[in-house]
Amino acid sequence: MNTTNAEIPPFTGPTIKTVLHPVSDLDKAKAVYAALLGIQPQADSSYYVGFDAGGQHIGLVPGGGPQGMTSPVAYWHVPDIAAKLAELTDAGATVHQAAHDVGGGRLVATVTDPDGNVLGLIQDR
Repeated sequence: MNTTNAEIPPFTGPTIKTVLHPVSDLDKAKAVYAALLGIQPQADSSYYVGFDAGGQHIGLVPGGGPQGMTSPVAYWHVPDIAAKLAELTDAGATVHQAAHDVGGGRLVATVTDPDGNVLGLIQDR
C-alpha cells in the first residue's frame, strides 16, 4: 500500500509533552541536561528540576520521587484526565497512581499497561 502524507488524517489525540527522568544525583544530572539542551532549568528545587525546551518539558526527579520511578515516564497531555483514566482501565490498564493535584491546577496520574510499563497523564486546568 502506497500512502502519501496527504492521505493520512491529522492526529488529534493526546500528545507527549512531558518526560520525567529519575536521577540519583540531582546536581550532576542538572549539569548534563543543561549541557544537552543548551538552557538552564526553569524550575530548580531540591525535589524537582524542570527544563522547557521548545514545547517539550524534561523533568529530573531525585530518587524517583514519591511515585518511586525507576525509569523515565512519558506523560500524555489530555483534556479530561478522569475520562482518559476510565478509557484506559476499560482497555486493560491498571491505575498506578490516581489523579492528584501537583499544584498550579495541574492534575497527574499514571497507569500501567498489561506488561507493567508506566504511562503518565497530565491535565492542566
